[in-house]
Amino acid sequence: MCKSPMRGKFTAQNFMERNILMRIVVTILLCTFLIITGCAGKKGIQNIDYELEFEKGKKALSKKKYIRAQNHFNTVVIGASHTELGDDALFFLGESHYLTKEYLLAIAEYDRLIRRMPFSPYVERTRYRICQAYLIMSPKFFNDQTYSEKALEKLQEFIDDYPNSDNRLKAQEDILILREKLSQKAYESGVLYMKMEEYSAAILAFKQVIKLYYDTDFIELAHMKTIACHIYRSDFDEARTYYNEKRADIEKIKMDDLVDQWFVQKRVFDRIELQ
Repeated sequence: MCKSPMRGKFTAQNFMERNILMRIVVTILLCTFLIITGCAGKKGIQNIDYELEFEKGKKALSKKKYIRAQNHFNTVVIGASHTELGDDALFFLGESHYLTKEYLLAIAEYDRLIRRMPFSPYVERTRYRICQAYLIMSPKFFNDQTYSEKALEKLQEFIDDYPNSDNRLKAQEDILILREKLSQKAYESGVLYMKMEEYSAAILAFKQVIKLYYDTDFIELAHMKTIACHIYRSDFDEARTYYNEKRADIEKIKMDDLVDQWFVQKRVFDRIELQ
């Protein structure tokens, strides 16, 4: 797989990730502190009504008081750890982060629930929430597509594990949208390599489109650009062989007459010159 020339060294997304990771670390340190101090004051913790705290958290969540809800759920998660109530609180703690658009924090809490209580009644909803979080963080095609790839992976796993889910059709639609975006990313990388006259790298990028995203709108264009790359390299025999194999694809986008002329004139040019 070729490395995209459009990947930046440092982006706003990197800054956001570092900021959220710092918050996760602070949360973990706070939880550790509370556990330690809780051991010292065990009597006080045992006197907490965790069911009441849980209900207060749900009430705050329903009123969109998300920070207050997080405080209540955190109390339950820490004090009632490894109980059914504590595991349920993990789901709602994740929800409180999700609804404040703190998606990485939400995913961290959802993952904790899945690991600790794989048979929880909230697991299916949690798995789909993780998919939704990565989808929301998936940027436009010209940016780094790590979250898009993660969303695609999680959606496919969700469909495999929950084939009868009410969210199955929506998950399938989202998969198609993500594949189209990733295909465009690879295709545009190839086009950029062509502008840089790096034709070997461009061919590799177009191969990625053809091999991985064969069901997207960029497949025929990738074939056409591959032919163009061979001609730019004066490798006319390779270009002709490839064209003969993929002519049907070029005909689908009604570009066969243009490509025919490329071979006649032994150069690549736009359709405007053909008219």
